[in-house]
Amino acid sequence: MEEIESSSWMTLDAIKNAAKVAETVGNLQTGHSMSVFCSIEDDYLELYYSDTASNFIRRYEDKDEFQVALEQRKAEEGETPYEEDQAFEEDYEDEESKNEEEFGDDTEKY
Repeated sequence: MEEIESSSWMTLDAIKNAAKVAETVGNLQTGHSMSVFCSIEDDYLELYYSDTASNFIRRYEDKDEFQVALEQRKAEEGETPYEEDQAFEEDYEDEESKNEEEFGDDTEKY
């Protein structure tokens, strides 16, 4: 594994745009870092974006090392699969029911 520090997100973005993205771990809107795992031809890369520490580009020797690093980063970030906000949906449906009871169902009039 080789690592190069990058001072610019624009550099990381340029590489990301030229690469085939395998997976993204983390989110800069909800956290402090994001890793983009990608490949360009036979090179396996991790583009690490951070708003609190140094950004870097890591190049892995082979696909196996790349996969291990990806799984390790997921474990560090505490990756959770996206689930819809069920509480929001229930609140919305309850509010909609209350409005229908209070104002009646006027859909037939229009």
